[in-house]
Amino acid sequence: MFLAIQHLVLAVGVAAAVENPLSTPNNKYGIHILFPEEVEQAANLINSSGGDYGYVTIPIQAGDKDLQKWQTFMNKARDLHVIPLIRLATEGDYFNTKLWRKPTAEDVLDFANFLSSLSWPTKNKYIIVFNEVNRGDEWGGSPNAAEYADLLLYASTVFKNKSADFFIISSGLDNAAPNERGVFINEYDYLQQMRQAQPTLFNSIDGLGSHSYPNPGFSQSPTNNGLTGVASFRYERNLVKTLSGRQLPIFITETGWSRDSVPEPKIENYYQEAFSSIWNDSAIVAITPFLLRAGTPPFDKFSFISENGGNQIYNVVEKLPKVKGEPILEDKQQESTPSAKVLGAKDFSKKTYQETMIFELPQSVKILTRWLLKI
Repeated sequence: MFLAIQHLVLAVGVAAAVENPLSTPNNKYGIHILFPEEVEQAANLINSSGGDYGYVTIPIQAGDKDLQKWQTFMNKARDLHVIPLIRLATEGDYFNTKLWRKPTAEDVLDFANFLSSLSWPTKNKYIIVFNEVNRGDEWGGSPNAAEYADLLLYASTVFKNKSADFFIISSGLDNAAPNERGVFINEYDYLQQMRQAQPTLFNSIDGLGSHSYPNPGFSQSPTNNGLTGVASFRYERNLVKTLSGRQLPIFITETGWSRDSVPEPKIENYYQEAFSSIWNDSAIVAITPFLLRAGTPPFDKFSFISENGGNQIYNVVEKLPKVKGEPILEDKQQESTPSAKVLGAKDFSKKTYQETMIFELPQSVKILTRWLLKI
């Protein structure tokens, strides 16, 4: 049934209307945050030293559709000149907390309904469709490139039916993952399997997500230009261009060195070198290292800010010269305080699959869809 409706929606077609973020001055500096309350501290970092309109990557979980919370975040991002990259996420599996629940079509529809109800700071509304999906623990236990390709293509269709300004970015992949049946899929094999499952996929999304970590061990020098280093985005981009004939803009939504493996002074030098010689690639839109503030293990080894109040890595990146970004801004601002009227008085977190499907489909296919769903 899902595939039948998917083909129906795809047959309607959606006109692309996103803006090319590289067509105007762009501040590619960014940071990954975990909580909306961190946006002000993030802005101080990414918009420092001549910068303006830097980026933050932030996850939103399926059960976290709090309108007041997320509209407040968008309002602050607008005031602080921060461009959000919203990463879709499910939640830990109920029966195995070491796994993230595999996302469904219903998750995508609910996210599209909720996120389209918000007033965004920029015309482009950036959506990252889940996380490191070539790992089994990020995909319900076992990775499946064909399933993700189907869902990514579906996400592009559903979001763009809500607003042509949604800018769809593929999941960053684990660049160190080996081929281990049922556990991991090497990212380059995974990309090829995605294309085999959906031949038009890379022509239907807007950006390529990358996790260009310095692997193995989050410890390699920026001069290591191998398949698993901080330049892995180049190999990903070139492979996608070979598969599709299209060079997608790059979003490095995670990267960074581990203090468990590299002394902090060396990490400072590594960031300076990477930003100046590796990540100065003209195809990169944003680089949002993981992580602004972790607080507790296991991610504290990547944190830019320690619990005793800042550290040298933050200070070094803060001082790097940046560009004054000039993105195209959203010109239809909603009220700064959201209300039920923004959502059409509906609680999208409780919508049924049938309700969201009928809500999303164009009028021309509603009747046939109702017949297929027998409602």
